[in-house]
Amino acid sequence: MISLQHHYGAKDERLSTPLWRMGARHQFGARSAMPSANNIERLRQRRGWKRPELARRMDTTPQQVERLEKGQRRLTQDWINRAAIAFGVPATTIIGDLDDDTAAAAGGSNSVVPYADQPPARSVGAGETTHIIKLDLSLPMGPGASVDDYVEEEPLEFDLAYLRSFTRTPPHRLRLAMGAGDSMFPTLVANDLIWIDTTQNELVHSDRIYAASINGGAAIKRLRPIDGGARVLVISDNKTIEPYEVDALDVRIWGRVIRFTRDL
Repeated sequence: MISLQHHYGAKDERLSTPLWRMGARHQFGARSAMPSANNIERLRQRRGWKRPELARRMDTTPQQVERLEKGQRRLTQDWINRAAIAFGVPATTIIGDLDDDTAAAAGGSNSVVPYADQPPARSVGAGETTHIIKLDLSLPMGPGASVDDYVEEEPLEFDLAYLRSFTRTPPHRLRLAMGAGDSMFPTLVANDLIWIDTTQNELVHSDRIYAASINGGAAIKRLRPIDGGARVLVISDNKTIEPYEVDALDVRIWGRVIRFTRDL
């Protein structure tokens, strides 16, 4: 594991609760990385879709679709599942050999494949397990960056029964991140493993903790809509840090923090 130190200016230091740790490589399953070669562009063209249409169906951005098609981003299991759901094909169609007959059939199908919408689960002992993607949010990506723009670390394996004990969100819509710093102390402390529900990407719950881009910097903060939603009050749980206001357009919410785990 490679540890990266992220340096912030005086302004950004308040915005960025976390320093994070970046994995050495993207990984598929528990150990090996999935090659970037895939059939996403060919399937998209067979459907007659532009990138924005596929991005909408995959719940991402056209820029991410382009990176996936060109092999500029690792094709993790999460991306395979998203593409499979969007095209209504088995996950193997995204990464397997695609002859003309298969491409034509895939291009004409609008059905959703039921087993493609979840990361693969396997039995360990008596329980089923699944993988949750861990992100590195330390690198500044600039204004407008989405959660999918950030580097994906190795997936971590969890028991499905454990996940279901605190959320019904599909595993492929959950993300993990490890934080440091003291701006959210005592609620969150260094090395807490933070669970982010990316389905909750709108500011509908006042004073809840969200993972977001604020003025272009990654942050874990309490957010409160003010002025009829035109502005947002950014709150640190650390009482030595004063709340501050930003324009709502400068806040892009990736998901709500729903849980954290802590070593003793």
